[in-house]
Amino acid sequence: QVQLVESGGGLVQAGGSLRLSCAASGFSFSNKPMGWFRQAPGKEREFVACISWSGRNTHYTESVKGRFTISRNNGKSTVDLQMDSLKPEDTAIYYCAADTVQTAGVYLHSSADDYEYWGQGTQVTVSP
Repeated sequence: QVQLVESGGGLVQAGGSLRLSCAASGFSFSNKPMGWFRQAPGKEREFVACISWSGRNTHYTESVKGRFTISRNNGKSTVDLQMDSLKPEDTAIYYCAADTVQTAGVYLHSSADDYEYWGQGTQVTVSP
C-alpha cells in the first residue's frame, strides 16, 4: 500500500536548522512531483515547497524562499526539506505529499487539491 513517512522534526531555537525527510513506498515515486505542506495550530494547511519528478524544478512559498531547500532522491524514493534560519512562525506539523500527476513534464502545484497521497506529518517547533 501507499506510504509516506516523514521524519526529522523536533524542537529547535530560532535561527537553527532542521532537515525533514519523507520515505515513499507503494507507488511509482520517480514519476511524481512531490510537495511539502504545513499546518500550524488553528490555521489552514498551507503549501511550503514542491519539486518536479526530475528534481530540476522547484517552487517555494514566499515566506520560506532563501531559507528552505527541497530535494529528492529517486533512487531511494525520498524527498527532503532542508530548513535553515528557522523562525517561530515556522512552527507547524509538516506533511509530505505526492502529486496526482504521474507523467513527464514540469508540474509545480501549490494547491493541496493537486496531491493524492499524504504522510502522517512531523512536528516542527521553533522556540524564540
